[in-house]
Amino acid sequence: MREGPVTPSLPVGKLPHRLLDVLLQRLPQSDPRVVIGPRLGEDAAVLDMGGRSLVVTTDPVTFATDRIGSYAVHVNANDVAVMGARPQWFFVTLLLPAGQTTEVSTAAMMADIAGTCAVLGITVCGGHTEITLDLPRPIVIGQMLGEVEPHRLVRKSNLKVGDEILLTRGVAIEGTSILAKERAEALRGRVSDELLHRASGFLDDPGISIVEAAMTAVGTGDVHAMHDPTEGGVLTGLAELAAASDTGLQVFGDRIPVYPETASLCEALGLDPLALIASGALLIGAPPQEARAIAEALIRQGIPAVGVAEVRAQSEGLSVEIGGELRPLVVPERDEIARALESR
Repeated sequence: MREGPVTPSLPVGKLPHRLLDVLLQRLPQSDPRVVIGPRLGEDAAVLDMGGRSLVVTTDPVTFATDRIGSYAVHVNANDVAVMGARPQWFFVTLLLPAGQTTEVSTAAMMADIAGTCAVLGITVCGGHTEITLDLPRPIVIGQMLGEVEPHRLVRKSNLKVGDEILLTRGVAIEGTSILAKERAEALRGRVSDELLHRASGFLDDPGISIVEAAMTAVGTGDVHAMHDPTEGGVLTGLAELAAASDTGLQVFGDRIPVYPETASLCEALGLDPLALIASGALLIGAPPQEARAIAEALIRQGIPAVGVAEVRAQSEGLSVEIGGELRPLVVPERDEIARALESR
Protein backbone atom coordinates (compact mmCIF):
# COMPACT_ATOMS: atom_id res chain seq x y z
CA MET A 1 0.00 0.00 0.00
CA ARG A 2 1.46 3.35 -1.06
CA GLU A 3 1.65 6.03 1.57
CA GLY A 4 0.95 9.66 0.78
CA PRO A 5 3.61 12.35 1.04
CA VAL A 6 4.70 13.27 4.55
CA THR A 7 3.69 16.84 5.40
CA PRO A 8 6.25 18.49 7.71
CA SER A 9 4.88 20.00 10.90
CA LEU A 10 4.97 23.76 11.29
CA PRO A 11 7.34 25.39 13.81
CA VAL A 12 6.21 26.96 17.08
CA GLY A 13 5.00 30.56 16.69
CA LYS A 14 2.96 32.49 14.16
CA LEU A 15 1.94 30.81 10.92
CA PRO A 16 4.32 31.62 8.05
CA HIS A 17 3.23 34.76 6.18
CA ARG A 18 2.76 32.95 2.87
CA LEU A 19 0.42 30.37 4.45
CA LEU A 20 -1.51 32.83 6.59
CA ASP A 21 -2.10 35.13 3.61
CA VAL A 22 -3.62 32.26 1.61
CA LEU A 23 -5.81 31.08 4.48
CA LEU A 24 -7.13 34.57 5.30
CA GLN A 25 -8.17 35.13 1.70
CA ARG A 26 -10.39 32.04 1.90
CA LEU A 27 -12.48 33.44 4.77
CA PRO A 28 -15.96 34.73 3.86
CA GLN A 29 -16.19 38.53 4.00
CA SER A 30 -19.65 39.57 2.88
CA ASP A 31 -20.89 41.94 5.60
CA PRO A 32 -20.48 45.56 4.42
CA ARG A 33 -20.24 46.77 8.03
CA VAL A 34 -16.84 45.07 8.34
CA VAL A 35 -14.60 48.01 7.51
CA ILE A 36 -11.36 46.14 8.14
CA GLY A 37 -11.44 42.36 8.25
CA PRO A 38 -8.82 39.60 8.42
CA ARG A 39 -5.73 40.62 6.47
CA LEU A 40 -2.01 40.00 6.77
CA GLY A 41 -0.43 42.62 9.00
CA GLU A 42 -3.62 43.94 10.59
CA ASP A 43 -3.77 44.08 14.39
CA ALA A 44 -7.54 44.38 14.75
CA ALA A 45 -10.87 44.30 12.95
CA VAL A 46 -13.05 47.38 12.55
CA LEU A 47 -16.86 47.37 12.47
CA ASP A 48 -19.09 50.24 11.34
CA MET A 49 -21.44 50.98 14.23
CA GLY A 50 -23.11 54.01 12.67
CA GLY A 51 -21.13 57.15 13.47
CA ARG A 52 -18.52 55.24 15.46
CA SER A 53 -15.96 52.62 14.49
CA LEU A 54 -15.72 49.64 16.84
CA VAL A 55 -12.18 48.21 16.95
CA VAL A 56 -11.94 44.57 18.05
CA THR A 57 -8.91 42.36 18.58
CA THR A 58 -8.08 39.03 20.19
CA ASP A 59 -4.65 37.76 21.20
CA PRO A 60 -3.37 34.96 23.45
CA VAL A 61 -0.36 34.90 25.75
CA THR A 62 1.40 31.55 25.45
CA PHE A 63 5.11 32.15 26.10
CA ALA A 64 5.04 33.93 29.48
CA THR A 65 3.92 32.49 32.81
CA ASP A 66 4.78 35.23 35.33
CA ARG A 67 2.39 38.23 35.24
CA ILE A 68 0.53 36.55 32.39
CA GLY A 69 -2.67 38.46 33.20
CA SER A 70 -0.96 41.82 32.77
CA TYR A 71 0.66 40.65 29.53
CA ALA A 72 -2.74 39.70 28.13
CA VAL A 73 -4.30 43.07 28.89
CA HIS A 74 -1.40 45.04 27.44
CA VAL A 75 -0.93 43.12 24.19
CA ASN A 76 -4.64 43.36 23.40
CA ALA A 77 -4.88 47.02 24.42
CA ASN A 78 -1.91 47.78 22.18
CA ASP A 79 -3.63 46.25 19.15
CA VAL A 80 -6.63 48.52 19.63
CA ALA A 81 -4.55 51.65 20.27
CA VAL A 82 -2.58 51.33 17.02
CA MET A 83 -5.87 51.82 15.15
CA GLY A 84 -6.26 55.20 16.83
CA ALA A 85 -8.89 53.94 19.31
CA ARG A 86 -8.67 53.98 23.07
CA PRO A 87 -9.11 50.45 24.54
CA GLN A 88 -12.22 50.28 26.71
CA TRP A 89 -13.71 46.78 27.13
CA PHE A 90 -11.91 43.51 27.86
CA PHE A 91 -13.01 39.88 27.73
CA VAL A 92 -10.67 37.14 28.89
CA THR A 93 -10.47 33.35 28.70
CA LEU A 94 -8.26 31.56 31.23
CA LEU A 95 -7.13 28.04 30.35
CA LEU A 96 -5.43 26.71 33.46
CA PRO A 97 -3.34 23.52 33.67
CA ALA A 98 -4.77 20.59 35.60
CA GLY A 99 -2.71 19.55 38.61
CA GLN A 100 -0.93 22.91 38.87
CA THR A 101 -3.72 25.42 39.43
CA THR A 102 -4.70 26.58 42.91
CA GLU A 103 -7.18 29.10 44.26
CA VAL A 104 -4.25 31.33 45.23
CA SER A 105 -2.63 31.27 41.77
CA THR A 106 -5.96 31.89 40.04
CA ALA A 107 -6.82 34.80 42.33
CA ALA A 108 -3.39 36.32 41.70
CA MET A 109 -3.90 36.09 37.94
CA MET A 110 -7.32 37.72 38.15
CA ALA A 111 -5.95 40.46 40.40
CA ASP A 112 -3.19 41.12 37.87
CA ILE A 113 -5.79 41.50 35.11
CA ALA A 114 -7.98 43.76 37.25
CA GLY A 115 -5.09 45.97 38.33
CA THR A 116 -3.75 46.44 34.81
CA CYS A 117 -7.21 47.24 33.44
CA ALA A 118 -7.77 49.76 36.22
CA VAL A 119 -4.56 51.62 35.30
CA LEU A 120 -5.59 51.83 31.63
CA GLY A 121 -9.23 52.70 32.37
CA ILE A 122 -10.52 49.45 30.86
CA THR A 123 -13.65 47.59 32.02
CA VAL A 124 -13.55 43.79 32.27
CA CYS A 125 -16.86 42.66 30.76
CA GLY A 126 -16.70 38.86 30.92
CA GLY A 127 -14.99 35.77 29.58
CA HIS A 128 -14.45 32.14 30.53
CA THR A 129 -12.32 30.11 32.94
CA GLU A 130 -11.55 26.41 33.07
CA ILE A 131 -9.04 23.85 34.31
CA THR A 132 -7.74 22.12 31.17
CA LEU A 133 -6.04 18.76 30.69
CA ASP A 134 -2.61 18.40 29.04
CA LEU A 135 -1.53 22.02 29.38
CA PRO A 136 2.07 22.55 30.52
CA ARG A 137 1.39 26.18 31.49
CA PRO A 138 -1.52 28.66 31.70
CA ILE A 139 -2.84 30.23 28.51
CA VAL A 140 -4.69 33.54 28.66
CA ILE A 141 -6.71 34.64 25.63
CA GLY A 142 -7.88 38.23 25.63
CA GLN A 143 -10.34 40.16 23.51
CA MET A 144 -10.23 43.95 23.60
CA LEU A 145 -12.69 46.46 22.18
CA GLY A 146 -12.44 50.20 21.71
CA GLU A 147 -14.09 52.87 19.60
CA VAL A 148 -13.04 55.85 17.55
CA GLU A 149 -14.62 58.36 15.22
CA PRO A 150 -14.37 57.01 11.65
CA HIS A 151 -12.29 59.95 10.37
CA ARG A 152 -9.73 59.35 13.15
CA LEU A 153 -9.31 55.65 12.40
CA VAL A 154 -5.69 54.76 11.61
CA ARG A 155 -5.36 52.20 8.83
CA LYS A 156 -2.19 50.24 8.15
CA SER A 157 -3.03 50.33 4.45
CA ASN A 158 -2.48 54.10 4.38
CA LEU A 159 1.33 54.25 4.27
CA LYS A 160 2.65 56.45 1.44
CA VAL A 161 5.93 56.34 -0.44
CA GLY A 162 8.25 58.80 1.28
CA ASP A 163 6.78 58.31 4.76
CA GLU A 164 9.17 57.93 7.66
CA ILE A 165 8.74 55.07 10.15
CA LEU A 166 9.37 55.96 13.79
CA LEU A 167 10.12 53.39 16.47
CA THR A 168 9.39 54.19 20.11
CA ARG A 169 11.54 53.05 23.02
CA GLY A 170 13.53 50.02 21.83
CA VAL A 171 13.12 46.48 20.59
CA ALA A 172 12.22 43.30 22.43
CA ILE A 173 11.06 44.75 25.74
CA GLU A 174 8.63 41.87 26.18
CA GLY A 175 11.14 39.30 24.97
CA THR A 176 13.75 40.59 27.41
CA SER A 177 11.40 40.19 30.35
CA ILE A 178 10.34 36.69 29.27
CA LEU A 179 13.93 35.52 28.76
CA ALA A 180 15.02 36.87 32.13
CA LYS A 181 12.22 34.98 33.90
CA GLU A 182 11.84 31.81 31.86
CA ARG A 183 15.56 31.20 31.11
CA ALA A 184 16.97 32.56 34.38
CA GLU A 185 18.88 29.36 35.26
CA ALA A 186 20.53 29.18 31.83
CA LEU A 187 21.52 32.85 32.04
CA ARG A 188 23.02 32.84 35.55
CA GLY A 189 26.77 32.97 35.30
CA ARG A 190 26.59 34.33 31.75
CA VAL A 191 25.19 37.71 32.79
CA SER A 192 25.29 39.48 36.15
CA ASP A 193 22.52 38.97 38.69
CA GLU A 194 21.95 42.74 38.65
CA LEU A 195 21.39 42.77 34.88
CA LEU A 196 19.09 39.74 35.13
CA HIS A 197 17.05 41.50 37.82
CA ARG A 198 16.70 44.66 35.71
CA ALA A 199 15.71 42.64 32.65
CA SER A 200 13.06 40.69 34.54
CA GLY A 201 11.40 43.99 35.43
CA PHE A 202 11.03 45.15 31.83
CA LEU A 203 7.30 44.33 31.92
CA ASP A 204 6.87 47.37 34.18
CA ASP A 205 9.95 49.47 33.32
CA PRO A 206 10.10 50.50 30.51
CA GLY A 207 6.81 48.55 30.21
CA ILE A 208 5.03 46.92 27.28
CA SER A 209 2.08 49.28 26.92
CA ILE A 210 2.10 51.54 23.86
CA VAL A 211 -1.34 53.08 24.51
CA GLU A 212 0.02 56.43 25.71
CA ALA A 213 2.47 56.60 22.79
CA ALA A 214 -0.25 55.83 20.24
CA MET A 215 -2.65 58.38 21.70
CA THR A 216 0.11 61.02 21.73
CA ALA A 217 0.98 60.29 18.10
CA VAL A 218 -2.58 60.59 16.77
CA GLY A 219 -3.14 63.70 18.87
CA THR A 220 -0.06 65.41 17.45
CA GLY A 221 0.23 64.84 13.73
CA ASP A 222 -1.02 63.18 10.56
CA VAL A 223 -0.38 59.52 11.33
CA HIS A 224 -0.70 57.36 8.22
CA ALA A 225 -0.23 53.97 9.92
CA MET A 226 0.82 52.38 13.20
CA HIS A 227 1.79 48.85 14.16
CA ASP A 228 2.60 47.02 17.38
CA PRO A 229 5.47 44.63 16.58
CA THR A 230 5.02 41.44 18.59
CA GLU A 231 5.91 37.89 17.51
CA GLY A 232 8.79 37.84 15.08
CA GLY A 233 10.20 41.05 16.49
CA VAL A 234 10.66 44.42 14.86
CA LEU A 235 11.74 42.91 11.53
CA THR A 236 8.45 41.02 11.22
CA GLY A 237 6.53 44.10 12.39
CA LEU A 238 8.11 46.26 9.70
CA ALA A 239 7.40 43.63 7.03
CA GLU A 240 3.77 43.34 8.18
CA LEU A 241 3.37 47.12 8.04
CA ALA A 242 4.68 47.21 4.46
CA ALA A 243 2.51 44.24 3.46
CA ALA A 244 -0.64 45.96 4.70
CA SER A 245 0.06 49.02 2.53
CA ASP A 246 1.58 47.21 -0.47
CA THR A 247 4.80 49.20 -0.19
CA GLY A 248 8.52 48.60 0.06
CA LEU A 249 10.76 49.67 2.93
CA GLN A 250 14.37 50.58 3.51
CA VAL A 251 15.20 49.87 7.14
CA PHE A 252 18.19 51.50 8.82
CA GLY A 253 19.26 48.68 11.11
CA ASP A 254 21.98 50.63 12.91
CA ARG A 255 19.39 53.15 14.13
CA ILE A 256 17.17 50.55 15.82
CA PRO A 257 17.60 50.97 19.59
CA VAL A 258 18.49 47.78 21.47
CA TYR A 259 18.58 47.94 25.27
CA PRO A 260 21.90 46.84 26.80
CA GLU A 261 20.03 44.22 28.86
CA THR A 262 18.41 42.85 25.71
CA ALA A 263 21.72 42.73 23.87
CA SER A 264 23.40 40.89 26.75
CA LEU A 265 20.67 38.24 27.12
CA CYS A 266 20.50 37.66 23.37
CA GLU A 267 24.27 37.36 23.09
CA ALA A 268 24.36 34.85 25.95
CA LEU A 269 21.64 32.70 24.35
CA GLY A 270 22.65 33.20 20.71
CA LEU A 271 19.49 35.09 19.72
CA ASP A 272 18.78 37.97 17.33
CA PRO A 273 17.15 40.86 19.25
CA LEU A 274 15.53 42.17 16.04
CA ALA A 275 13.59 38.90 15.72
CA LEU A 276 12.57 38.71 19.40
CA ILE A 277 8.98 39.35 20.52
CA ALA A 278 8.74 43.13 20.73
CA SER A 279 5.65 44.35 22.61
CA GLY A 280 6.48 47.71 24.16
CA ALA A 281 7.67 49.29 20.92
CA LEU A 282 5.42 51.17 18.51
CA LEU A 283 5.96 51.69 14.77
CA ILE A 284 4.49 54.97 13.47
CA GLY A 285 4.34 55.89 9.79
CA ALA A 286 3.93 59.56 8.87
CA PRO A 287 5.18 62.16 6.37
CA PRO A 288 8.71 63.31 7.37
CA GLN A 289 7.68 66.72 8.72
CA GLU A 290 4.80 65.20 10.69
CA ALA A 291 7.10 62.42 11.94
CA ARG A 292 9.49 64.99 13.37
CA ALA A 293 6.67 66.73 15.25
CA ILE A 294 5.37 63.38 16.56
CA ALA A 295 8.85 62.33 17.70
CA GLU A 296 9.30 65.62 19.57
CA ALA A 297 5.91 65.24 21.27
CA LEU A 298 6.72 61.67 22.32
CA ILE A 299 10.10 62.70 23.69
CA ARG A 300 8.43 65.45 25.73
CA GLN A 301 6.24 62.68 27.21
CA GLY A 302 9.39 60.76 28.17
CA ILE A 303 8.95 58.24 25.33
CA PRO A 304 12.07 57.94 23.14
CA ALA A 305 11.34 57.87 19.38
CA VAL A 306 13.67 57.61 16.39
CA GLY A 307 13.28 57.16 12.64
CA VAL A 308 14.26 53.63 11.61
CA ALA A 309 12.88 53.21 8.08
CA GLU A 310 11.63 54.97 4.96
CA VAL A 311 8.71 53.83 2.84
CA ARG A 312 9.66 52.99 -0.75
CA ALA A 313 7.75 51.78 -3.78
CA GLN A 314 6.65 48.16 -3.63
CA SER A 315 8.88 47.38 -6.60
CA GLU A 316 11.94 48.25 -4.48
CA GLY A 317 11.09 45.49 -2.00
CA LEU A 318 12.20 45.29 1.63
CA SER A 319 15.81 45.99 2.51
CA VAL A 320 17.83 46.65 5.64
CA GLU A 321 21.05 48.65 5.86
CA ILE A 322 23.51 47.48 8.52
CA GLY A 323 27.08 48.77 8.76
CA GLY A 324 26.73 50.54 5.43
CA GLU A 325 25.76 47.31 3.67
CA LEU A 326 22.32 47.01 2.07
CA ARG A 327 20.77 43.55 2.14
CA PRO A 328 17.27 42.07 1.69
CA LEU A 329 15.09 42.11 4.80
CA VAL A 330 14.45 38.47 5.62
CA VAL A 331 11.31 37.91 7.69
CA PRO A 332 12.12 35.49 10.55
CA GLU A 333 10.59 32.04 10.15
CA ARG A 334 9.54 32.22 13.81
CA ASP A 335 10.15 34.29 16.90
CA GLU A 336 13.44 33.83 18.71
CA ILE A 337 11.53 33.38 21.97
CA ALA A 338 10.14 30.10 20.65
CA ARG A 339 13.64 28.83 19.90
CA ALA A 340 14.87 29.96 23.32
CA LEU A 341 12.04 28.26 25.22
CA GLU A 342 12.23 25.06 23.19
CA SER A 343 15.81 24.61 24.31
CA ARG A 344 14.93 24.58 28.02
